[in-house]
Amino acid sequence: MNHRIQLLKILNTLLIFFFTLNLTAFAKPKEHNMNPLLTHGELPDFNAIKPEHFDPAIDALIKSFNNTLNNVNKVTKPVWTNTIQKLDEEGARLSFARNVIGHLNAVNNIDEIRKAYETILPKLSNFYTDLSQNKELYTLYQNLRKSVEFNSYSDAQKTTIDNAIKNFKDAGIDLNTEKKVRLKEINNALSELSNNFSKNVIDATQSWSYHIATEKEALLDGLPKHIIDAAIAKAKTDGKDGWILTLDYPCYEAVMSYAKDRDLREIFYRAYSTRASQEAEAKQFDNSGLIDKILTLRQEKAQLIGYKNYAEYSLSPKMADTTKEVMDFLTDLADRSKPQGIREIASLKMFAQEHDGITNFSPWDYSYYSTYYKKIHFNFSEEDLRPYFPEDKVFKGLFDLAHRLYEINIKEVKDFSKWNEHVRLFEIYDNNQNLRGKFYVDLFTRDFKQSGAWQSGLTSRMKHSGVMQIPIAFLVTNFPPSNDGKSALLSHNEIKTLFHEFGHMLHHTLTMVDYPSVAGTNVPWDAVELPSQFMENWTYVREVVESMSEHIETGKALPKAEFDKLIAVKNYNSAITMLRQLEFALFDFRIHMRESKDSEKTVGQVLDDVRSEVSVLSSPSYNRFQNSFSHIFAGGYASGYYSYKWAEVLSSDAFSKFEEDGMWHKETGQLFLKSILEQGGSRKPIDLFVEFRGREPKIDALLKHSGIE
Repeated sequence: MNHRIQLLKILNTLLIFFFTLNLTAFAKPKEHNMNPLLTHGELPDFNAIKPEHFDPAIDALIKSFNNTLNNVNKVTKPVWTNTIQKLDEEGARLSFARNVIGHLNAVNNIDEIRKAYETILPKLSNFYTDLSQNKELYTLYQNLRKSVEFNSYSDAQKTTIDNAIKNFKDAGIDLNTEKKVRLKEINNALSELSNNFSKNVIDATQSWSYHIATEKEALLDGLPKHIIDAAIAKAKTDGKDGWILTLDYPCYEAVMSYAKDRDLREIFYRAYSTRASQEAEAKQFDNSGLIDKILTLRQEKAQLIGYKNYAEYSLSPKMADTTKEVMDFLTDLADRSKPQGIREIASLKMFAQEHDGITNFSPWDYSYYSTYYKKIHFNFSEEDLRPYFPEDKVFKGLFDLAHRLYEINIKEVKDFSKWNEHVRLFEIYDNNQNLRGKFYVDLFTRDFKQSGAWQSGLTSRMKHSGVMQIPIAFLVTNFPPSNDGKSALLSHNEIKTLFHEFGHMLHHTLTMVDYPSVAGTNVPWDAVELPSQFMENWTYVREVVESMSEHIETGKALPKAEFDKLIAVKNYNSAITMLRQLEFALFDFRIHMRESKDSEKTVGQVLDDVRSEVSVLSSPSYNRFQNSFSHIFAGGYASGYYSYKWAEVLSSDAFSKFEEDGMWHKETGQLFLKSILEQGGSRKPIDLFVEFRGREPKIDALLKHSGIE
């Protein structure tokens, strides 16, 4: 699925300690103006940034920060302005460069950028580890907490200080010298291992392709035109006849959903599910050893700091209090969903047998027959709707929705420096014409670009010397590009992904919190998906769909009859979808709850156990899903994948308030803006939710919206 590896994925393994540095930047000219990563203009000059700029920029910025830190630690009468504010301002410069570099590594992962990125990883890891174990700084924060001035600070300032003290403890501030040295070694190793895991997934995906010669054209039967056109273009680029299909997700998804040739689907399923493993053709990208090392080091780190296991350690800053609470939540959802899931898969198997005589229904049949079933029983196809959703019209409808809900206006910027010709830039204004934020959009899949979809920050809202710095975000997806020079056409599923990441972007840019470590998306991890999943609901609202649809030939909006089909299929096989996500979440949490690797089952055996409990469709023995599970091994979701469902309870319940009050109830939209989007992590997520909803969350809306009986 096209979730972000998503939010904050690129450098999360480095963010050992980020109470003042997380995703911030201040646009202020400094020394070393020849290096575009050190000029700190409001927008990066991507045309000027080269891989050779990475290392000297990071060296200079770390040195500058450490000089400021030494001065701050000498302050005799610490208050906010002469301590935290100084660190925020200096840390912003480092974060700006770090975020640009991390972004380029994700969207243009060529050898030169990859190597330069790898050079700075240990430096950043060492820096954040040293910072998190700085006793003088820890004492300074404790003194601020005890000071008379503390009571006069805002909620955001108090939370910043309290979070910092907690983060110091969770980072091993009280460890002895020997253990601190070991912790630093672990952090460095985890940073390198996670980066290598991500590289292997990218390389394994791009190393595999399937050439279809001209005389084998029948294999393409059923595939959408835009996929076939892309396959022709790929073949020409590679100097071959016919077509070349790849494992890039748009192509893979199309093969699994539309290819009539069952053998072709099985070939693609095997290639995709064995990526970065010994079961793959390209065995040099095997992640198996990295997984074992990552889990072993995470466990050692957690126990070194004083936790039973990494799952317990990871919950320290989250909404959920205990591992039992998370496991109970996941198993309860699984118990509620599985009976319906069993009925759904039985129905689909019967359909496949009746239509094509399939008696050995397999994973590579699932997407195809689900799509076929919807075509036969609902007269619905995602591809039939694609001509109704040209890129620009979708953006107009999305921006109109944002205006109706939050009274903001979004305008496109045409003249700016970009890393790819298809990148777009937008500005967000409120009704008083105040600039609230900016965001880049990089929609299309291409070589050397990380798969998936995500939003990440470039700069955060931050006040400096009376001047407010606006937040800037990156919004990245991997949709199929247009092959004829015209506007790209999006499927409804791709639109949901766009809305999802747009929700994260609004959370980042619309914050009214001036302190970067608790601004925008810097909230407990299991609450971060609330605004993004909330936005997905609007893709099933008639007025919204109508506003973003315009057939490329007739110019007409999506007819009501087609919209009704969209609603009819919305929750088709919803229990199976729910169980699939719970499978990922339970697997993630269980492998991080293990307290000793020696006497436990292998990672593969844990996954098999989870599947036997919740899955309704068995996987072949060669399936190595875990080897490309970048969310938890190369992103920020380790022991946190459950947060998708945890936050979906919040988002569904929040959307139900709009259903109760009226979809376009102005006060409800403003209340969501002010209670959820604007307050970031300045207060506890549960308190913000209660402020909006008037009560604590209930699971009922999630089950209803998901079609779970």
